[in-house]
Amino acid sequence: MIRRMVIGLTALAAALVTPLPAAQAAPSGGGPVIRTDAGLVRGETTAEGRQFLGIPYAEPPVGKLRWREPHTVRPWQGVRSAQDFGNKCVQTSSWDPGYDKPSYTEDCLDLNVYVPEGSARRSVLVWFHGGGLTAGAGQDVVPDAFARQTGTVVVTVNYRLGAMGFLATSGLDGETHDGVSGNFGMLDQQAALRWVRANIGRFGGDPGRVTIAGESAGGRSVCTQLASPTARGLFRGAIIESGAYDDCTARTHQDAVAQGSDFAKKVGCTTVACLRGKSAREILEAQGDFDWNPVVGGAFLPVQPEQAVAKGTAARVPVINGSNKDEGRLFAFSNFDLNGTPLTAEQYPGVMRNDFGEQALQRYPLADHPTPTIAYATALGDVLFSCPALRLDGLLATRGPVYSYEFADRTSPPFASLRNLHTDFDFGATHVNEIQYLFKHFGLESPFNAEQKALSRQLVQYWGSFVRDGVPRAAGQPTMPAGPGVILSLKTASKGGNTLSTSVHQEHQCDLWDGLSGG
Repeated sequence: MIRRMVIGLTALAAALVTPLPAAQAAPSGGGPVIRTDAGLVRGETTAEGRQFLGIPYAEPPVGKLRWREPHTVRPWQGVRSAQDFGNKCVQTSSWDPGYDKPSYTEDCLDLNVYVPEGSARRSVLVWFHGGGLTAGAGQDVVPDAFARQTGTVVVTVNYRLGAMGFLATSGLDGETHDGVSGNFGMLDQQAALRWVRANIGRFGGDPGRVTIAGESAGGRSVCTQLASPTARGLFRGAIIESGAYDDCTARTHQDAVAQGSDFAKKVGCTTVACLRGKSAREILEAQGDFDWNPVVGGAFLPVQPEQAVAKGTAARVPVINGSNKDEGRLFAFSNFDLNGTPLTAEQYPGVMRNDFGEQALQRYPLADHPTPTIAYATALGDVLFSCPALRLDGLLATRGPVYSYEFADRTSPPFASLRNLHTDFDFGATHVNEIQYLFKHFGLESPFNAEQKALSRQLVQYWGSFVRDGVPRAAGQPTMPAGPGVILSLKTASKGGNTLSTSVHQEHQCDLWDGLSGG
């Protein structure tokens, strides 16, 4: 049950700009022009600085390049437009704004660059979007204000998703990719990082001061890249937001090959050539409930991320790692209340026993929570996100600084996908809700009150300080603590403000969940 919820994460963000064809020539006239290693791009100047959208960092993974490592993008002639987002990678529709229709476009390996005014050599933040590794796009956040306020360059990245990004083909036709396939989306991320290393200096960024970051599946991506030897030297810091779910565990080679074979059979194929002959629509319609997580066992990921950290082979860089106080409310709402069938008091004991066991039912008595759905959501968030994040803190602390936080603003407005549902469900500090405090989520301004605006400024300062200097600080606020055990709880002033807490492990019943996980 829990794993199905993780696998089934839908796209959690979107943008409202309709993309133009990636190959469209740049219009004549204004807009800053930068020379990349593949050719000239023309961006545009906004009130926040400069932005360059839809820059290809690899060749379109189509035809014989489908299910191959990303290839260097071919140079172009003239000046290429970088004033509109590129295509979203292949994915289904969802309830998020801008995702009302599925995408069948494989020409999607683009990135977006946001640059403050000025010519200083600036630190760089590279953002990997969330969406369960099956949905989302780099345009899901617009970080132009973050870039200006922090004095950093920000890059957001598209990468292949679902079956297009994580199908293990090494069991078909005897094909191998360094012994293991199925990590194409992760390799796309590394190709984007190599593009940053080669090109970001021309945009005013410092290729030697790159921090990778992401939320949910984006945070899971960061956890995986920390453990990947082929990512070594591409970044000097990392931020994991709600990304430690499932303890960052990758699929085994054996499981991935078996799933790849089952998937191929589902679309009527036994060979990769046959699969490459199928349309993107056919591939997307077949990917269903398959597990599209990364695969362990090859040069990209020789051992599980948890083992890499424990053995000291993971990247020894400073890390911010954290989660949200009410992570599970989004998922419990989508399982029950969204369908008009909120969990009832009569159903609660049976559902809890079935999904979590008798001990969990005793630890989460219904009387302690306002509704059965929220009681269930509390257990779900603790086991899926809060306790894995705390366990990861302990591991990371053995190989370098780890700064720990919990986003706990229960007054926060639900992010836009949920606001559009016009529900009075109490989402609290649920999954995804912190993103709007850092960036324009979906390109939108959030309806913050004065206290929430102040908290947003503080989060931007914490994250920006870490990107610039490797230590998360905010003016007049406690420094985010380094090392496990003490967590910075992020709240509005009237709810106590930002405070250091030593009780988060206890609040989330982690003695129970750590015991059940073997942690």
